Amino acid sequence: MTYRTTLDLLSKSHHFDPNYLCGIQKNVVGVIGGLSSDTSSSMADVLGLYKIPQISYGSFEPATNDQIKVASFYRMVPNEDLQYKGIIQLLLNFGWKWVGLITPDNEAGEHFLQIIEPMLLKNGICSEFTEKYEYHLRFTGSIFDMMSDKRLLSPAFLRSRANTVVIYGESTSVLWLLSSTVLTNAFQLLLPPSKRKQPARKIWITTAQIDFILDRFVKNGEVNIQMFHGAISFAIYSKDIQDFSDFLRIVKPSWADGDGFINDFWQQAFRCLLSNSTALPRIMGTCTGEEMLESLPAPYFEMSMTSHSYSIYNAVYALAHALHNRYSSEVISKRIKGGDRLTSQIVEPWQLHSLLQRFSFNNSAGDEITLNEHGKLAAGFDITNLVTFPNDSYIRVKVGRLDPQASAGKELTIDGDRIQWHRVFTQVPPLSLCNANCLPGYEKKKKEGEKFCCYDCDPCSRGMFSNEKGLETCARCPPDQYPNEEKNQCIPKKPNVLGFGETLAMVSTFSALFFSLITAMVLGIFIKHRNTAIVKANNRSLTYILLISLLLCFLCSLVFIGMPNKATCPLRQTAFGIVFSVALSSILAKTVSVVLAFMATKPGSTIRKWVGKKLAYSIVLSCSVIQIWICAFWLATSAPFPDVDMHSMSEEIIFLCNEGSVLMFYGVLGYMGFLASISFTVAFLARKLPDSFNEAKFITFSMLVFCSVWFSFIPTYLSTRGKYMVAVEIFSILASSAGLLGCIFSPKCYIIVVKPELNNREQLIRRKM
Repeated sequence: MTYRTTLDLLSKSHHFDPNYLCGIQKNVVGVIGGLSSDTSSSMADVLGLYKIPQISYGSFEPATNDQIKVASFYRMVPNEDLQYKGIIQLLLNFGWKWVGLITPDNEAGEHFLQIIEPMLLKNGICSEFTEKYEYHLRFTGSIFDMMSDKRLLSPAFLRSRANTVVIYGESTSVLWLLSSTVLTNAFQLLLPPSKRKQPARKIWITTAQIDFILDRFVKNGEVNIQMFHGAISFAIYSKDIQDFSDFLRIVKPSWADGDGFINDFWQQAFRCLLSNSTALPRIMGTCTGEEMLESLPAPYFEMSMTSHSYSIYNAVYALAHALHNRYSSEVISKRIKGGDRLTSQIVEPWQLHSLLQRFSFNNSAGDEITLNEHGKLAAGFDITNLVTFPNDSYIRVKVGRLDPQASAGKELTIDGDRIQWHRVFTQVPPLSLCNANCLPGYEKKKKEGEKFCCYDCDPCSRGMFSNEKGLETCARCPPDQYPNEEKNQCIPKKPNVLGFGETLAMVSTFSALFFSLITAMVLGIFIKHRNTAIVKANNRSLTYILLISLLLCFLCSLVFIGMPNKATCPLRQTAFGIVFSVALSSILAKTVSVVLAFMATKPGSTIRKWVGKKLAYSIVLSCSVIQIWICAFWLATSAPFPDVDMHSMSEEIIFLCNEGSVLMFYGVLGYMGFLASISFTVAFLARKLPDSFNEAKFITFSMLVFCSVWFSFIPTYLSTRGKYMVAVEIFSILASSAGLLGCIFSPKCYIIVVKPELNNREQLIRRKM
């Protein structure tokens, strides 16, 4: 039919002589059409051979890449790639991730699927179904004609759970959709009321090629137009033409002169017969010819300028401007040559191509109409919303714009508040998902064997949260916060520090002060009885140094309590290390003095010259100076500093002293351990020496306690965090110091205070038999 009609345009009236110039020919310089890509392509097959310009007002891509056809083909439509981007952005804007696709079963439909499906996948959108239809011309709307296509009996969109369906193609897509609905409704009437299903309620998204052909079905009462209420359509950009509505109000069938279209339309729209009609007037009423087009509701007739009408309007003026420019150039050429007489010039169609390829003009609406280098309109799309009414009429409301000049990803602007959704949807905007959104506190988990848009909801893992519905994955809280029990929000972490108000801190403080008081009392007892045998024995000065260092050991544990700062952090470990080293050095010196004293009593011994206070002081000084050097090097290179640890504990922020150099920290502990090991070894070897006060034995036992405390400290220290780590170190300091104080000085204090009769020289020099 398209081939025959196109050839009729080029032939003599009432004659059909293809490829022959017979009689008076119609001077066809350009053709406007058609709406569908198939029709446009068929027209281009013929027009391209004659190099006649063809301007399509609705089709986007020809069904071929034949250069003969393409060279004469122009499109009064924007680039279709922009429409694809708009569809994706529209779906993402409303969060529709589970959609259906309806396309014609032809080359254009395949082209659409090849482009849109990868774009859907890239943007996390799944297509539940792809419905390909064939709509033949023999389909007249009769149920008997429809039944020839088995796919109409059970279309996928009626079984689908997807609320959003994208319809691509031409107006036949709507016809196929309506045919399916009509046929389904007819079969539903044959079923008992209890088994009848509710009609499909979808969010229809239609492309710019589609126009709603509803009059046939609405006129016959076969379908309820309300099913399309809320449909969202892409439409070629349009603008109201001045006086266009006024013009439509004065259109009359009497204007028809050799054009039967107006008469046919008039009779169908108003359901009457004109006086010159050959049909029997008693079947239908008689038209007066004075009927008003504005009295016809849509879908029969729309008084506003639709997108396709606007494209046709611009196409007509594009050809008119091209023809005018061609005639103008002929006139200018004649005048330049000096011709006085202007004769009518016949313009050949091929002469207009150079003008159409670079035309640009402003239409009466004030829009600049320009074709780009690909022969397509340099314009965008309107987004319209179909609003239906109880009287089976509708209006199209512009709710958005698709602008090709916008930055990438922001081409679509849409006012969701202006959209009227189908009344069946209780949530606005409606959802279109494979399953319900996951609640806050949950994340999506893929279902095996199903598309990625279908998922289960799993609770957020530890330390993660989600505070919105439908989040893909849970997020991690900021470092200073942690998720609540429901894992739907983050709450600030509590500070973890051994403050003076803590129970542990109060117990530690009390213990440190208590043992400090005991040490001071012992020191006082020894000073008071400094001239007695037990105090004078084994270097009285070393005893004072040891007691003072133990007193400082108890007091230095207080530095570990409270908020770490720049003053206390460098002081904590260094003060502790140096004071303990002095204490251990004093014990070592006492032990060495005991051993040397007994070795010097042997006849002819050369060790006698080493016995004395100088050796003891040298041991204390040299061993202490080494630790002082280690601590000084630590402070100079990588001193401890106040720090926070937000990751070790899920609900608390640990305020701590960063050791700066862990190697130096363990170097200080290691050196203390070395001194303790030497003291223990020497004392152990001297434990059987004749000593009525058994000081070597007491030192051995005290070193055993000391080493046991600090050997158990290391694994305990490494396995704890926060204030408990600090408490472990304080406990180790207090326990080891108390062990030294108790094991070494409690026997002596007992004799001095309770058994003073034993505190004499005779008892001191007594030997074992």
